[in-house]
Parts: sequence; C-alpha cells; structure tokens
Amino acid sequence: MNILLLSQVKLPPMMEIITAEQLMEYLGDYILDAKPKEISEIQRLNYEQNMSDAMAILHKLQTGLDVNVKFTGVRVFEYTPECIVFDLLDIPLYHGWLVDPQVADIVKAVGNCSYNQLVEKIISCKQSDNSELVSEGFVAEQFLNNTATQLTYHGLCELTSAVQEGELCVFFRNNHFSTMTKYKGQLYLLVTDQGFLTEEKVVWESLHNVDGDGNFCDSEFHLRPPSDPETVYRGQQDQIDQDYLMALSLQQEQQNQEINWEQIPEGISDLELAKKLQEEEDRRASQYYQEQEQAAAQVQQVQGAPSLASGRQSGSNERKRKEPREKEREKEKNSCVLL
Repeated sequence: MNILLLSQVKLPPMMEIITAEQLMEYLGDYILDAKPKEISEIQRLNYEQNMSDAMAILHKLQTGLDVNVKFTGVRVFEYTPECIVFDLLDIPLYHGWLVDPQVADIVKAVGNCSYNQLVEKIISCKQSDNSELVSEGFVAEQFLNNTATQLTYHGLCELTSAVQEGELCVFFRNNHFSTMTKYKGQLYLLVTDQGFLTEEKVVWESLHNVDGDGNFCDSEFHLRPPSDPETVYRGQQDQIDQDYLMALSLQQEQQNQEINWEQIPEGISDLELAKKLQEEEDRRASQYYQEQEQAAAQVQQVQGAPSLASGRQSGSNERKRKEPREKEREKEKNSCVLL
C-alpha cells in the first residue's frame, strides 16, 4: 500500500488515521480498476483467475504472507499463492539473503533449497549415518546462524545491481516487508518505525550494510538526523524487531543445547519433526523474552534509567515516566499500529 500511495492510490486530504479494513478496501478497488482493457480472451481469463486468487488471500495481508526465499537470487522465491498479489499489482519483490557463490562448501550445502527445504535438510542430515551428509548439514546450519540478519553482503551487492534507478519495490527481510527504492545508485527503505512518528522530516533510511545502521534522509534524500534522538531511541526500543530477536535467540538455544534425539519417535516424517522442533524453539524463545524483560525491569527498579539527552534526570522521575510507558508497551503487544 505504501508503494501504491507513492505512485497510484490517493487518500482523502487531511486523513491521519486509517484502519486495516479501509486499506483492504482501497487495495481491492485498485486491483479491480487495474484490470487491463485490450487483452485477448485467454489473457482475460488468466487475469480474472489471478484476481480471484488474490482477492481470496487479501485478508492475510493484515497478519502476514507466506513467503519462502531461495538463496540463489534476489528475485527468487518459492512460488506460493501469496505471490500472486505482487504479480497482479506489478510490484517487484526482493530479498538479500544470498549465498556467496565463491564459498563452494556453502553453495554445495545449500544448493537450490528454499529456506523451509533447507531447515528440513539440516534435520535430515543430522540424523544420517553418512559423515559427509552430517558435515553438509552442519555447514548449512552455520550459514543460517551466521546470516541471522537475513541479508548478506553478496546479497546487498546483487540488490544494488538488480534494483532499477527510481524503482519502487518491496524488500523482504526478517518476516517484514519494507518499501524500497533506489536513488543515485543508493538503496533506501521507507521509514515506518513508530519511533519516527513525530519526525516529519525523516522519510528514508539508507541500506548500505547488513547491520541496519543506515543514514536518515528527508523526502528529497538529503541527510536529516532526527530532531529528538531521545524520543526516537525510546520509540525504537519499544518496537524492537521481534522476529530478528527470535532468530538470534533460537540460534543461541541451538548452540547451547543439544536436542535429545532419543526422545523423538521413530518413523516420524521430516515435516512433522520440523514442526515439533519449531514448537519447542518457540517455547524457548518465549521463555527467553520473559527472562530478558524481567531482568531489564529489575535493573530499572534498582538503578533508574537516566535521560538519554541530558543524563541528569533523577531515578524517581524516570520511574514515574516509565510507568505509563510500561502500560503502553503492554498495549502495543496486543495491537498493530499502521503508519
């Protein structure tokens, strides 16, 4: 919708708040209006079928799409029905989670697998009696661990080369979809983090490394640092990317704990095994987050957090300000903010 708002769709002037249902209505209307006029009968039937399939999954846009990357190209995804939406709207979908072709052992271990297939392959290799397969599974697992940000420098180079100047597209990373464009050879992501809600001058963030510490720019791509770093910092901390944290925590769990394979029933399929392992990892990740939150709360109660801007606020004042902030955090956990 952000891409369409930057190019095709217009909202009523002075509108500040819009619901997810209203967004879906705008998107549905645009799909209907974008139907090609002068096409053959076969093309028309094919388009209408794609449009029907897209309409059937529009409701999923509010909760997430099933997108499965492959590690061989920035435009290579395993085909899923959700991809029809991007094709129908003629919106390019990119990712940057690529294997460096110069690293032969990783290329061999990952092959042409999608992410889901690679996870199943790792599980299968670990159970194998073949030492070569076990080693291959270990290499593949290390690749996933070492690229937890789901962006590699090889992928970033390929992205910079593939995206056209001025192109508006979608960048998929850590289970999030971002609006991306290219200006004077540099990639930029549209800033939608809640911490920048009051920063009207901050519009784009450069994508020039895999660590995520880009430079902020205005709508004309001029450098524009945030006017209130404390507010932005607090907003960012309140809205940390949970998927990225989950990926890191699960990898730590995998490194620190060995799975007891003797407890796994014989004859179980790779898919069933993957689901069981995912459920266990989700449980561990949830427990990890709770422990981190409790530890952080204890530190704040004992020490009090000083103001980022001045560093002279008292602990009691900071606690008073944090009480409603904690309530806001709890509220945000159960709600979705559309920016």
